[in-house]
Amino acid sequence: MTHERQNVRRAAGYTPGDQPECRVVAKLNTNENPYPPARQVIETLQSVQPDELRRYPHPSARAFRELAASVHGLSPQNVIATNGGDELLRLAISTFVEPGQPIGIVRPSYGLYGVLAEIHDSPTFALPLQDDWSLPPDLGRKMNEAGVALLLICNPHAPSGTLISVPELDRLASGFNGVLLIDEAYVDFVDPALAHNTLPLLSRHENLLMLRTLSKGYSLAGLRFAYGLGAASLLEPMFKTKDSYNVDAIAQRLAVAALEAGDAARASAQRVRSERQRMAQSLAARALPSAPSQTNFLLVSVPEDSRGGARGVFEGLRTQGIFVRYFDEDRLRDKLRITIGTPAENDALLAALDMLGFGAAHP
Repeated sequence: MTHERQNVRRAAGYTPGDQPECRVVAKLNTNENPYPPARQVIETLQSVQPDELRRYPHPSARAFRELAASVHGLSPQNVIATNGGDELLRLAISTFVEPGQPIGIVRPSYGLYGVLAEIHDSPTFALPLQDDWSLPPDLGRKMNEAGVALLLICNPHAPSGTLISVPELDRLASGFNGVLLIDEAYVDFVDPALAHNTLPLLSRHENLLMLRTLSKGYSLAGLRFAYGLGAASLLEPMFKTKDSYNVDAIAQRLAVAALEAGDAARASAQRVRSERQRMAQSLAARALPSAPSQTNFLLVSVPEDSRGGARGVFEGLRTQGIFVRYFDEDRLRDKLRITIGTPAENDALLAALDMLGFGAAHP
């Protein structure tokens, strides 16, 4: 006998990347930043006093929200702090979507979007990305016609790494009737030369919600701290649907320290971008091309008739202690998502690929 709701029983649940306990040479499967957090973050952690654990934290993470508002040129009323980006996604769904009302996504994308929709007992209205991973035409109009209340767009996109331009997002927000959530988990890795800045859109669109996280660019995936940016009128009801003390006291202090040490995060991101360029070139030289990426990973195409295809290479790398991500779903079965690691980890990956035969024709 089971007691869960029918929609929960039907749901497959989210499948995270492996957290291997066996021998690991390079863990390049979960898009963690390969470099440590800023020194200020570690010093703040070491300074935590026992009394801080006895008391409840500030319920809305006021100090962090004030700092984030200052960093982004906004008001604290435009910032909400959450227990990781996944909580912000869940809050957006529970706040803006009636159960049974459709949630809009594009395919492929972050797998948790569909899982959260299933838990909420809402169908997903999904449109396929174009061959170059760009948004489908007339996306906003088609979402409106389907009655979508919340549209989830990951930008830079996962798993391809490609970037949607600010003007295109501006048009999408203007033409869409519901709430548009732009998941910017990887925005810290965008090439600064592109001058990509979505923040001015917040003053133009009251239906726009942006997700930012400290997991990737700030090397704090284990902390579980993220935040949303949006119009005060959009965020106000989310303060009602969040947990009473959703972000713990230590996380709040470390998040403040991380933002204050923004130069360290930017330096880390630059090191990732440099390795990203090197790896894209090195993989292409091994007949393993990747989509143009503005993230800390590459989506690499593997010839289907080569070494068992993407799944075969995935397994072959695993036996050598190299962990990458394989997705058994449409449009991704011939691809591997490879996180950018340290230079030593990346070299280990290339050496492992050479062991599998990819370097033989490319000395």
